[in-house]
Amino acid sequence: MAAPSQPTKEPGPADFQLPEFKKSHKTEQLTTGWGRPLGDRANVQTVGPRGPVLLQDVAYIEDIARFDRERVPERVVHAKGGGAFGVFEATDDISDVCKAKVFKKGTQTRVAMRFSTVAGESGSADSNRDPRGFAIKMYTDEGIWDCVGNNTPIFFVRDPFLFQMFIHSQKRNPKTHLKDANMVWDFFGNNPQATHQFLILYSDRGIPDGFRHMHGYGSHTFKMVNDKNDFVWVKFHWRCDQKIKNLEPKTAKFLAGEQPDYALQDLFDSIARKDYPSWTLYIQTVTDAQAKNLPYNPFDLTKIFSQKEFPLRKVGKLTLNENPENYFTQIEQLAFSPANMPPGIEASPDKMLQGRLFSYTDTQRHRIGANFMLIPVNNPETNKNVKVCTYQRDGPMNTSHNYGGCPNYYRNEFHGPDVTSRQAHLEHAMYEVGMTDRYQSEDDDNYTQPRVFYTQVLDDQGRKNIINNMVEHLEQCTDKEVVKRAVAVLANVDDDFGRTLAQKLKIDPPKKVRLRK
Repeated sequence: MAAPSQPTKEPGPADFQLPEFKKSHKTEQLTTGWGRPLGDRANVQTVGPRGPVLLQDVAYIEDIARFDRERVPERVVHAKGGGAFGVFEATDDISDVCKAKVFKKGTQTRVAMRFSTVAGESGSADSNRDPRGFAIKMYTDEGIWDCVGNNTPIFFVRDPFLFQMFIHSQKRNPKTHLKDANMVWDFFGNNPQATHQFLILYSDRGIPDGFRHMHGYGSHTFKMVNDKNDFVWVKFHWRCDQKIKNLEPKTAKFLAGEQPDYALQDLFDSIARKDYPSWTLYIQTVTDAQAKNLPYNPFDLTKIFSQKEFPLRKVGKLTLNENPENYFTQIEQLAFSPANMPPGIEASPDKMLQGRLFSYTDTQRHRIGANFMLIPVNNPETNKNVKVCTYQRDGPMNTSHNYGGCPNYYRNEFHGPDVTSRQAHLEHAMYEVGMTDRYQSEDDDNYTQPRVFYTQVLDDQGRKNIINNMVEHLEQCTDKEVVKRAVAVLANVDDDFGRTLAQKLKIDPPKKVRLRK
């Protein structure tokens, strides 16, 4: 039997980057970091040709000290990724639901965008089975809007206290420092709220063909407020204008070994060829009255809004048309936070979103410093219509004018920044009351929507594929009780699903399980 044919890699624009640079640049004088021209960059100063190195070789000392600090801490999640720049154009009027200027029909806004895998480290393969990060930074006239989501409309957990535990289970075994299938499926078996996301992950959608051929979602429920101070709940859908494409597992494994940066190069090359990828933004809106009558929590990140009940409404189009000039400066240092929202877009009570409002900004302070917003790619003043005025001062690597002689306390009588229009810029107010408690949500209908996905969204071949993909990974578990519990959880989705998994894994037919209390 002939071996399956493997895709061949043709040279693309990324392969010719250095030759193209050579054509357009002339060699310049090499210097130290403080600007002193260097006469030799290949030999350190020594006492005699074989003697010890001298501490006075400050050019070498500066260079090695700088090299030792060349890498910022890797992102804990979404470490591997690529990005580009472009423009968002508001094409449709939604002023009846949102006052944000970025959505005023005809408005064009510069954007920076980063795609990523979730669990892998910086050197991991782009074609691994993993959700994809889908993060958009818009430099609006009212400050930064970071629409930070994934290529799936839902997530593994609904409570932020479990997020760290989920990520630990997807990372490396603390003893062996190896990826461990026991950890992955043990977490799932004890957290059935992840069922919806696990089904999507092990379906054909689990390995997108690069970054250009997938949808993106804000995932959470957000709030939109109009100029009359009326509000609706909203979900963001970024629909891919290219054909949706996914990789077959065999092809994905081949690429992981032969071309681990497949998605990164595909994105770079497509933009360099002027084959600009684009996404159309749609929203789903739900009134507060409708939300209160839903049979599930509308702020549960493991749930979707039915598009039949709440149809998509077109907003605008995002096009990526510019590759970064330097990956580290513009993509590695690109920092997102869902807390960055302009007037008219606000947070909902979604627990996971509430946790992310703090954690994203906090991790950037750790990763690239307290003044990370001064880095050009993160700076709101990239939009010339925006002027940042705060009482935040000092800190390491503050390269701004640090507000000069402006007073550094509020309030003051010396013309420091002040509120000019409370009514225009105050956040939308809501009335909430209740007892403070740690309310359990682990068993909040974990199966209805996954059952619809499995029985109605997937076709027969899709169901076969999801079973085969799960079996392949479950067979790597060395603890059979972990396997049995995971299959028992999945049996709650569909009886035939559970039985078929059990047969293929050669275990007893599953008994449906509920969470331990």
